[in-house]
Amino acid sequence: MSTGRQAPSGPGPQPRPAGHTPDPYAAGHLAEPYRIKVVEPVRTTTREQRRALLEAAGYNLFLLRSEDVAIDLLTDSGTGAMSDRQWAGLMVGDEAYAGSRSFYALKAAVEDLFGMPHVIPTHQGRAAENVLFTTLVRPGQTVPNNMHFDTTRAHVQHKGGRPLDLVCPEGRRAMGDYPFKGNVDVEALEALLAREGPEGVPLVMVTVTSNTNGGQPVSLANLTAVSECCRRHGVPLFIDACRFAENAWFIREREPGQQGRPVRDVVRDMFALADGCTMSAKKDGLANIGGFLAMRDPELYRQAVAWAVLFEGFPTYGGLAGRDLEAIARGLYEAASEDYLAHRVGQVRYLGERLRSAGVPIVEPVGGHAVYLDAGRFLPHLPPERFPGQALAVELYLEAGVRGVEVGTVLAGRDPETGEHARPPMELVRLAVPRRVYTRAHLDAVADAVLAVFARRDGVRGMKFTYEPPVLRHFTAGFDWA
Repeated sequence: MSTGRQAPSGPGPQPRPAGHTPDPYAAGHLAEPYRIKVVEPVRTTTREQRRALLEAAGYNLFLLRSEDVAIDLLTDSGTGAMSDRQWAGLMVGDEAYAGSRSFYALKAAVEDLFGMPHVIPTHQGRAAENVLFTTLVRPGQTVPNNMHFDTTRAHVQHKGGRPLDLVCPEGRRAMGDYPFKGNVDVEALEALLAREGPEGVPLVMVTVTSNTNGGQPVSLANLTAVSECCRRHGVPLFIDACRFAENAWFIREREPGQQGRPVRDVVRDMFALADGCTMSAKKDGLANIGGFLAMRDPELYRQAVAWAVLFEGFPTYGGLAGRDLEAIARGLYEAASEDYLAHRVGQVRYLGERLRSAGVPIVEPVGGHAVYLDAGRFLPHLPPERFPGQALAVELYLEAGVRGVEVGTVLAGRDPETGEHARPPMELVRLAVPRRVYTRAHLDAVADAVLAVFARRDGVRGMKFTYEPPVLRHFTAGFDWA
């Protein structure tokens, strides 16, 4: 599907001609498509030092100091390296409280790329979720998503709503090379909307790419079917757009009829199907902080912006400095560059293929921003209540100072009705690769560390809570060996 419009000539790298797919990793030429101008020294630690650091942190990798981490794959959120163009943008940031020209630069970029005329900047993605759900969600209502990630689920629950995951059946399995495991089960969505209607379902969300099950993409055909379903039932569709460019790249590479199209054209087609979006610009905005809420409906904008003023600040700064707005405006264009995406996705695939070829169980196919170790198959002797994902993440740090994050029973939390541990479909450890930060040598070091733990996997013990917070427990919980 095409909008028929020509790709804009906004700031940042321009689209390559259709059909051009530079992929240095696939071609065997592994040089990064950037030069390193500034370096950050990395501290070397011994195994015994790491053991003591883990104990002091309650075996929670979130509570380690970053200076004690050799290769940090905890998250790709806000951890990337900005370009020289973005750093230059910091110097021209307009710090006016109201009417900042840097806000208008961001607004123009969002309208250009996504086609959304009403933009509310926020200090990060979860703030955009808070504004949106405060505006739309009422107690007892259901908010479907392909798969909710942690803060999205928590915000729905905080408003008294019920988050419901409707990912396709293939998306609930780690194995199998189905190309779009982030797709929504449209039949299940149709049944939900027919049963509850707009009174019971205030909005439908689709996360691109789907973080919870491996950074898996959503096809354009599936987004079209979801959009048509929402239109029939009078329910607005919002996209969680934090990895919009990576999802567009997968559509371009995997979906019949989409091969070789300019990424910006694919992005426009994706968002033409939606009523609005939330965005963490700390991912495909290539910035270290920031986000936004964007939409088409001027009346919904007026309702939402009132809450944004209360939570985030005046609508033309939204909790951000003007220089951050400039960095995001430029980063959005850079993230939609074919050259950048070929290397970005290829780098993550390289790590995944190194592990898969050695027999390490991972989520297949490899997603756009991270490699997900299948801790359930990696440590089959540990039941979910012994938190195999947490145990594996701890062992990986102990082995080589590599920090990942559990995406399993710990992250899933407890069922609010029964109080029992929620049962996610998979027990995973996410190795999220920061953008434009690490080289092939770093990824080889990560792979070597995973293989070392895999070789001694039968001796890995399970874990238990020593402290369990009531909300988003994975961030601040304490653990010990079980």
